[in-house]
Amino acid sequence: MSKKSQKPNRPKARRPRGFEDKSSDVIRAERRLIDAAFSVYDSHGFEPLQTPAFEYADVLGKFLPDEDRPNTGVFALRDDDEQWMSLRYDLTAPLARFVAENYDHLAKPYRRYQAGSVFRNEKPGPGRFREFVQCDADSVGAPGAAADAEMILLAADVMRAAGLSEGQYQVRVNNRKLLDGILENAGLPETDAGKIQKLQVLRAIDKLDRLGPEGVEALLGEGREDDSGAYTDGAKLDPAAIKAVLGFTVASDPDRGVTIANLEKLVGTSEHGMSGIKELSAIDGVLNALGTGHDRVAFDTSIVRGLGYYTGPVFEVELMADIKDRKGRPVRIGSIGGGGRYDDLVSRFRGQPVPATGFSFGVSRLLSALERLDALEAKTNPPVFISVFDKSLLGEYFKMAEDIRGAGLRAEVYVGTGNLTKQMKYADRRGVHVAVIMGEDEMQRGEVTVKDLFLGAEMAKAISSNEEWKSSRPAQQTVSRDNLIAAVKDILS
Repeated sequence: MSKKSQKPNRPKARRPRGFEDKSSDVIRAERRLIDAAFSVYDSHGFEPLQTPAFEYADVLGKFLPDEDRPNTGVFALRDDDEQWMSLRYDLTAPLARFVAENYDHLAKPYRRYQAGSVFRNEKPGPGRFREFVQCDADSVGAPGAAADAEMILLAADVMRAAGLSEGQYQVRVNNRKLLDGILENAGLPETDAGKIQKLQVLRAIDKLDRLGPEGVEALLGEGREDDSGAYTDGAKLDPAAIKAVLGFTVASDPDRGVTIANLEKLVGTSEHGMSGIKELSAIDGVLNALGTGHDRVAFDTSIVRGLGYYTGPVFEVELMADIKDRKGRPVRIGSIGGGGRYDDLVSRFRGQPVPATGFSFGVSRLLSALERLDALEAKTNPPVFISVFDKSLLGEYFKMAEDIRGAGLRAEVYVGTGNLTKQMKYADRRGVHVAVIMGEDEMQRGEVTVKDLFLGAEMAKAISSNEEWKSSRPAQQTVSRDNLIAAVKDILS
């Protein structure tokens, strides 16, 4: 019996769902955006920090280990000492751990900025990834509305540095204490059950732009069933409390001062509510002193932020520009960043009050918005391509590349295999604009051949015969070696 030939067992090349490969254009665009944000943070006196991708699971706070493994939401594994480690869910919890661990040695407020990947062990979908890049700035150990006002201004400055114009974005500010006051007046208990109800209320309001008032009203009450048939349990507020919460979400006015006046009527004698109004008034004072208008920063009571750790002022950056897809249909991007005050996060570790406030934006989400607005910088030019016509001249080719780089341009010497035809095909795939060719005879004469591949491709479309092509030698010139840089720049310009 003949043996059948066995095929080698090769793994299938496949990418995990919810994770993406990024092209050079995307990587460069992300880097430019992060650099623009970092320049703003740095100008405000913040310092960079890099925390590791893994943290102990209990450090993340929201996701604690159960008997067998940490709860869903994070990617986790056991370390060799049997402790659970998790990939970071955001950049804020690792910052809180860092500050708590180094508290006595840090100047406070500790002002840091950071960018890096964060990981969500959630079901991926269109535009929803399990790894994405966040860019944050935080001020830890900074009580008072001045630090919150600075963070709001920081967010606005980042949007401008990223390429958005005035009127294309707006920072919308609220205060969690105001809602606490509304719920306090509605009789929500200060118990664990009451805290769960409050979180449900926050998450319901956070869906206002997507579900509308009727959908939010259902989530504040018994609950609602969505189009897929899935049922979400509600906060079980009584009708009077639901009316009060919905009234709170529409108390905003384009004028920040009018919004404050409206809120004073709603919060009544609640200490939490009055404290929130005092903080918004202080923020308004800073904004007015700098001439920051309502069109750039507004007070909006529908902004609550869904995360449970915020304790005071919260804000989101909304994209205001009119965006359409390729078919001309309007596209809603919504929030492209946000932040707020979180005074209890570091306190988890130290057992003492440590005030903090911060701002964060998703790099991919903001890039998507900038791309739709044609606000991205031009793509990086491909390198000048130096073909290897004669391998004995490799040193000269590399010397040409160095000279081109010295003039501030990108340059690449071909290090693959193949004749000139294959090299030109490679250059075409790379999107090369300028190619440089030099053989032994040309080197002896002190000359090089410079080809404009873009112009050559256009001219080739109009040439009908091979003989005409050979005789015309389109978009190609021979220049002296000394004039190489000038010839390349002339083509690129």
